[in-house]
Amino acid sequence: MKAKKRMFYVLEAAMIVVAFIFLYPILLVLINSLKSFQEVMIDVIALPKALAFENYSYVWQYINYPRLFFNNIIITGLGLAGIVFLSAIAAYKVSRTKSRMSTLVYFLCILPMLIPFQSIMVTLLKLAKMLHLSDSIWGLGIQYWGFGVPLAVFIYVGFIKGIPREIDESAMIDGASSFRTFFSVIFPLLKSVTATIVIIQGMWIWNDFLLPLLMVNGSTDTKTLTLAAYTFVGQYNTDWQYTMTALMMAVLPSIAMFIVLQKHIVKGVTAGAIKG
Repeated sequence: MKAKKRMFYVLEAAMIVVAFIFLYPILLVLINSLKSFQEVMIDVIALPKALAFENYSYVWQYINYPRLFFNNIIITGLGLAGIVFLSAIAAYKVSRTKSRMSTLVYFLCILPMLIPFQSIMVTLLKLAKMLHLSDSIWGLGIQYWGFGVPLAVFIYVGFIKGIPREIDESAMIDGASSFRTFFSVIFPLLKSVTATIVIIQGMWIWNDFLLPLLMVNGSTDTKTLTLAAYTFVGQYNTDWQYTMTALMMAVLPSIAMFIVLQKHIVKGVTAGAIKG
């Protein structure tokens, strides 16, 4: 028993060290967001001599934080709605159809996960302009469907395979169509895995930088919070204290969401692994 306890304490200490290593960059950003420009330039690692909370009030007004926060809400909400709706239906159909064609369709659905975004971003930008999806927060939210659905389908399929087919058959015997069976019977059973997908994809969309930079960086009215932090970075001079402040204000909502809903991630991933 003593050996097991020692091993437990060693593993716990190792996990704390690893967690600190991952959290250290965020801690540095927080520390430097509370410094003046001179303090940041003198020593990045040192603690602030006086807490400069005025950085937050200045950035709040300068970037029009409420407007950009609302933009993030629209983009993230629209992106998540489309990802959940499309991937859940696709995963249900693929997992309930046993044929070579369904297997091929499944692999085609998850194949985009293997394609680097940088290799298609120029083509994507031209296509978005042709379809009038650029320079629009609504268009940006729709574009996230294509990038988020593959991973969501992959997770959903593993979970749905563990749901007995007898449930579908019972609903259809009672006269329910395939769509009615899915929305009334199957989808309510996907709460835990849906919560997992919403959290993972929501944090990614909220904190994404490259796609918004390509699509909505032309106007201050369509920018996101992560893009706003980039406005303090200049070619010859950078207001690092404001940049760090804007970064903290951008990521804090996603961090808070993760802390509140992290138990659903563990539950959903574990359930999907067991049932798949």
